[in-house]
Amino acid sequence: MSTLTETATCPATEPAPVHDVAPVLPVVGGDTLVPLVDGRRVRYANLDVAASAPALEAVADRVTQVLPLYASVHRGAGYLSQVSTALYETARRTIGAFVGARDDDLLIVTRHTTDSLNLLAGCVPADPGTGEPGRVLVLDVEHHANLLPWQRGTEATVLSGGPSVAATVAELRDELRAGVAEARPYALVAVTGASNVTGEALPVAEIVAAAHDAGARVVLDGAQLVPHRRFSLEDTGVDYLAFSGHKTYAPFGAGVLVGRRDWLDAGTPYLAGGGAVRRVRTTSTDWHEGPARHEAGSPNVIGAVALAAACEELASVEESDVRAHEDALRRRLVAGLEALDRVEVVRVWEDAADPVGVVTFTVAGYDPGLVAAYLSAEHGIGVRDGRFCAHPLLGRLGFDAGAVRASVGVGTAGEEVERLVAAVAHLVADGPEARYGVVDGLWVVVDDPRPVPAGSGLDGLLATAALGTDEAFGCLPDDV
Repeated sequence: MSTLTETATCPATEPAPVHDVAPVLPVVGGDTLVPLVDGRRVRYANLDVAASAPALEAVADRVTQVLPLYASVHRGAGYLSQVSTALYETARRTIGAFVGARDDDLLIVTRHTTDSLNLLAGCVPADPGTGEPGRVLVLDVEHHANLLPWQRGTEATVLSGGPSVAATVAELRDELRAGVAEARPYALVAVTGASNVTGEALPVAEIVAAAHDAGARVVLDGAQLVPHRRFSLEDTGVDYLAFSGHKTYAPFGAGVLVGRRDWLDAGTPYLAGGGAVRRVRTTSTDWHEGPARHEAGSPNVIGAVALAAACEELASVEESDVRAHEDALRRRLVAGLEALDRVEVVRVWEDAADPVGVVTFTVAGYDPGLVAAYLSAEHGIGVRDGRFCAHPLLGRLGFDAGAVRASVGVGTAGEEVERLVAAVAHLVADGPEARYGVVDGLWVVVDDPRPVPAGSGLDGLLATAALGTDEAFGCLPDDV
């Protein structure tokens, strides 16, 4: 297992408690109460924003405002169709501006980061000399969304990251140079903007320089970066960026791929259908260039508008305020957990600097799923457990059985972090108070007394799931 110390991210003295740290921006559901197994109701501590972030209140307000204006786009002559088209295309420009898109970049509205990277994988050109599939270089630290797409239609090389950031960058640079020397250059380097497991990141500027020197382009998985740090395609030289609305406080089903247009204009259209074509005959098709080429069908207008609203709201806050807020919460979380016996914080690199608000840990003697179920049932805390769609990384670090991940964002209050640290301390000292069992591979409360929320539509499902057994009764409330 990883035993690296956080030399680059922890101060010399233990961080002060953060009980009084307030959210930077209000989010929908910030005051939602959830039931505990002891009968109390507490404010939900959402420390799972790395999976899906709650909507900003400003985003929800914007969606409510534009819903009455919603209609078909691009080919409708009606007034609301023209308005919806303007809303959609304005959203495209707003999102592009937020991430520093260059004047000639294309911005394609997708479903999420996974969708975006799969789209790009179909546009990587073949080697011009051999006609073989284009080569892609990727690290084993990646989320599966930035690993699996490159294994279909391209020739992917997966490097194991080194023990430090410096060693990892050196490995990437050496492999890129070797590709050039062997006359088998890489077309693309795929790298995460920030790890979804640890929040750590590699230096983008160094990777871009190494890739461009070797004639390769760079795609950045920005799913965990864009919601936490200001980023610019133009300033960094990154060629392609993918990120998700549901991680950027706009959970309305839209994501983005933005970057150099030549590959996207020449690539096979991602979806075959209406809107992506100029002319269709029974024997031939002329495809559009530009975003329309990959946006067949009715686009997600509301999702794009919501993501644009999130970008505007995040841009309205001083970057230093967001960093200070997140840094205080993360430092306190790491220090608080590391002060506990039997708790280990997961790290990839000893020299990682400026990690985002994602912290993964284990508690010796407890399955990660049991820890997560305990935090929910007895403390009203939502976290993630498992291997976080990063199986190669967790396996290499010695956490093949999984871990627990806590993540913070602009809507997180300091009290939530303090509650998590106290809850884990209680688990280590005294163990859980409720009884837990495994049902269908998931840890649940045995004889769970927590009610299903009124209006959720799950009452019938709950009765069906239980089937007269005590163990099944606790499955659904944790999933609501």
